[in-house]
Amino acid sequence: MDTIASLFSFITTPVSWVIVQFHKLYGALFGDDTGWAWGLSIVSLVILIRICLIPLFVKQIKATRAMQTLQPEMKKIQERYKNDKQRQSEEMMKLYKDAGTNPLASCLPILLQSPFFFALYHVLNSIASNKTIGFIDEALLASAQKAHIVGAPLAAKFTDNADKIEALGSSTTNVHIVTAIMIVLMSASQFFTQRQLMTKNVDTTVKTPFMQQQKMLMYVFPIMFAVFGINFPVGVLVYWLTTNLWTMGQQMYVIRQNPTPGSKAQAAFLERFLKRITMNPKVRNKRERNLVKAIVAKGRDRNEYERKFVNGLTKAGLAAQADGTIGPKSGTAVVEEDGEPAEEAPAQPRRQQPKRQSKSQRQAQPTAPQRPGQRTRASSGRAAGESTTSLEKSQGGSEDKKSSGRQAGKSGSTGQAKSGRKGQKPKHPSKK
Repeated sequence: MDTIASLFSFITTPVSWVIVQFHKLYGALFGDDTGWAWGLSIVSLVILIRICLIPLFVKQIKATRAMQTLQPEMKKIQERYKNDKQRQSEEMMKLYKDAGTNPLASCLPILLQSPFFFALYHVLNSIASNKTIGFIDEALLASAQKAHIVGAPLAAKFTDNADKIEALGSSTTNVHIVTAIMIVLMSASQFFTQRQLMTKNVDTTVKTPFMQQQKMLMYVFPIMFAVFGINFPVGVLVYWLTTNLWTMGQQMYVIRQNPTPGSKAQAAFLERFLKRITMNPKVRNKRERNLVKAIVAKGRDRNEYERKFVNGLTKAGLAAQADGTIGPKSGTAVVEEDGEPAEEAPAQPRRQQPKRQSKSQRQAQPTAPQRPGQRTRASSGRAAGESTTSLEKSQGGSEDKKSSGRQAGKSGSTGQAKSGRKGQKPKHPSKK
């Protein structure tokens, strides 16, 4: 461990300087040689480091969300190559490369903390070995050796012999009890953090290598802390316990406010959001607006929790809008219940009925040109009417013989069309 820590010796000087500055602050309040002054200096160092890592944590969340968007493609690859594990792994790696993400992105904050961890270990180990390091001179070295945290010296280890522990002003029993409790708390906090990530913030409908990795880390990390913790000084245990508690609180906040789609945490979040939005249909911040936009854009690809949220809005007389707001269902609602986003269809114009025309207007309308020898029913009817009038005039003697002959000839040609429709043989006008 000393060899590994020495590789990060370039950072021990700034770490020692930060500890000295915090020690001056807390030493003025609790005393220079107290465990409170040195313990709070270590805790403050952890908080400072984690605040500096918040931008990296945000990138980690984005990388995790990018992995979630690949879940449908991962599922297709698993079904396609379910009998060929090697080809399945190759296709998964290709998918990660095309999407520009990596399932190992969740380990990046831990990797970046490692230089600070080894630097702090090297500083505390030098204190235990009665050696000055960085900005810790002989006066501060003597003060750190006198500091005790709940009866255990700051530089003592679980594996130290009784003579060394007595030289630091404590007993083996105190050191064993304090270090054992801190190791158990450190391992338990790490296990709880990984467990809530696996049980609450993971879409369990799709099995991926990322999930298998997280499940493995859930058991591996606590065991590692328990095994290596007995070789850590009390000050390093304070560092790791503090950073684990910070990680656990940070993870709980993320799971509650920004859950993974399809997870149990999302179901709880949407249930709380629906309860609040039905009482006051107003989206309060950009994060909620982006959430509503994402649900609207998914359409029929929504998961069961998102469909339940949309249906709950519909029952309350509300609807999600494409711009991320929540409004009344009437008007320009763009989300149908349990369906895809769709704008309200415009009203169809009422069909107008044609005006009724008189008989003279219908007869006056021009007709299409007919081929030779072809007549329409309307012209045949008009001709038949004209023939009837001509016959009546010829019988009444109101017309001369020449006019009667013309009308008779005309009636003879048109009467055939009329008699053809009735199935009767027309009589010749001369015979009448």
